[in-house]
Amino acid sequence: MRTTVATVVACLAGALLLAGPPTAQAGPEPYLVGRGISDVTGAAAENGMMGYSKFDQKTSGIHQRQRSRAYVVVDRSTGKRVAYVNADLAMIFRAVQEAVLTKLQARYGGLYTRENVLLSATHTHAGPGGFSHNLAYNLSVLGMQRQTLDAIVDGITESVVAAHEDLAPGSLSLGRGELTDASVNRSRVAFERNPDKGRFPAAIDPAMTVLKFRQNGRDVGAISWFATHNTSMTNENTLISPDNKGYASYQWEHDDQGVRYLDDRPGFVAAFPNTNAGDMSPNLNLRPGSGPTEDEVDNTRIIGERQNRKAQQIFTGPQTAVTGSVDHRMRFVDMGSVAVDGRYTPDGRAGTTCSGVVGASTIAGSVEDGPAIPGFTEGMQNPLKALLEPLHVEVPQWLKDCQYPKASLVPTGLVQATPNVLPLQIVKLGQLHLVAVPGEVTIVAGLRIRTGVAAELGVPVQDVLIQGYANDYSQYVTTPEEYDAQQYEGGSTLFGRNTTPAYQQEFGRLAAALRAGTPVVAGPTPGKPPFTDLDLQTGVVFDDKALWHRFGQVLTEPAASYRPGETATAVFVTGHPKNDLHRNGTFLEVQRLVNGRWTRVADDGDWTTRYRWKRVGVANSEATVTWDIPAGTAAGRYRLVHHGDWKSGWTGAISPFTGTSRTFTVG
Repeated sequence: MRTTVATVVACLAGALLLAGPPTAQAGPEPYLVGRGISDVTGAAAENGMMGYSKFDQKTSGIHQRQRSRAYVVVDRSTGKRVAYVNADLAMIFRAVQEAVLTKLQARYGGLYTRENVLLSATHTHAGPGGFSHNLAYNLSVLGMQRQTLDAIVDGITESVVAAHEDLAPGSLSLGRGELTDASVNRSRVAFERNPDKGRFPAAIDPAMTVLKFRQNGRDVGAISWFATHNTSMTNENTLISPDNKGYASYQWEHDDQGVRYLDDRPGFVAAFPNTNAGDMSPNLNLRPGSGPTEDEVDNTRIIGERQNRKAQQIFTGPQTAVTGSVDHRMRFVDMGSVAVDGRYTPDGRAGTTCSGVVGASTIAGSVEDGPAIPGFTEGMQNPLKALLEPLHVEVPQWLKDCQYPKASLVPTGLVQATPNVLPLQIVKLGQLHLVAVPGEVTIVAGLRIRTGVAAELGVPVQDVLIQGYANDYSQYVTTPEEYDAQQYEGGSTLFGRNTTPAYQQEFGRLAAALRAGTPVVAGPTPGKPPFTDLDLQTGVVFDDKALWHRFGQVLTEPAASYRPGETATAVFVTGHPKNDLHRNGTFLEVQRLVNGRWTRVADDGDWTTRYRWKRVGVANSEATVTWDIPAGTAAGRYRLVHHGDWKSGWTGAISPFTGTSRTFTVG
């Protein structure tokens, strides 16, 4: 169902600072701030992709790597802290949250918890899936993909550790602006039903909020919130990509700040998270891969660049200092059985939410961003039968009645294929409040939740942001009026017509506790769903090659010379990418000869490169490495390098290899 990471003395000094009792601090740097980044890229071949629920969309290489960006903020007057993560993923699942917290607590004890760690995703649909405990979200991926889950968990954990170890006296500031050419409302029929739609005259939420991070008077990072789906790449793409928001981060970090990810040294960290993007599409012509051009790769770059340029304009413009405490509140809520007070419903009558149900319009998908699974049970034979059986459950009449007017298809909440019990969290960074919603919130639903939280806190609504795709995932959050239209987003609103009123009420309660300084009860403990570890995807048995070949051998050499604007290509004998993900590494290098030494100038995390893997026959495979030579490339001698690994069919041992093309000139 489409839905939707110094020196020993410095480290010791930082540890002593954090371990000591909190002391009152004054002056221009009221916080400790740190930033970190790491690689969360999963299996680059034959791993179902997460987002479009297209069974035959499987990874076949890498355009750009996916990364986790983390920030830690500590209130120096109280010692309270928050760790914020935004990762180039389709969503965060509880499987990820629990595993990350387990690793952090093994390292830091009780310093980082569910309450003060906010994990969020950009919502790219161009990455490997299979990292949920809930069957519905692993269905089209053929089950749990442990290798990808581990890569994500390790990368997120590493990014938080890097941010923790980077902590230094610093300050925060806020800037705001509007971006009007990077989103369009893809559910206009439903949006028009809202009586408060006038708050968005162009039917989009143009607001961009930028949080600036400084250490000792030096800019070190930024978080730029803006609502648009991270779906410029279509369901025809099979290369791993962080999509438009990932490109925005890459352009600011790599192109503008000179960050080189494989150099393993601190650099500027720029995150581009989503807010209430449920009905916001980047496909400006309301067709997949269309708008502003008819090329999905160009659109990814253009929509990403528009976000980056606006964010930097805000970053360098007027700023408001962030002042005040760091705090947080979080509890679990069974969103399938919330009694909703009439103060939050459109007709003033008390109501309830319902156990999660997927509607018919969910299966149809969003035609603006990508169709979902038409006829997904028709003709399904083994090996899919084991995955589909738990979903063949009749929706009871009482649940159909509760979900009306939805055409209810699958009671996913009853069979735990989607979660009912969800984490709700509010994080406070001075005057900025992040409402962490485990789903995709439409702009009007987001406005209503934000307005209620702001009223409870006694702050301007602009200081309250929806942080979507946070801590877990439960599909869409639409207003009752939008729900009644049963467009894609309404059919994908699992908990029925009162979903947004329930969130208004429950986040209002969290906000009241935050304002009063009182604790909240933890709420119901979510259990582990059935079929959690089911995996029907075949692993790597062995790698083979022709007798006259060796692994790493070049099958197709690049041309003798190129000019900027042309593409250099080499094809290598290779092994399966699942043998080693090369996380925090690379499957390729573009190298230039400088003063007699070969120096890396690009890798598989760069926009200008592509790593494509193709199976040839049963166990043989080829890797195609390409480099789109950018304008301004220095004249000289270059070569393409492929790093791979092959698995022995006799011993099961995995051995690395490197292949190198002939040299070519650029000039």
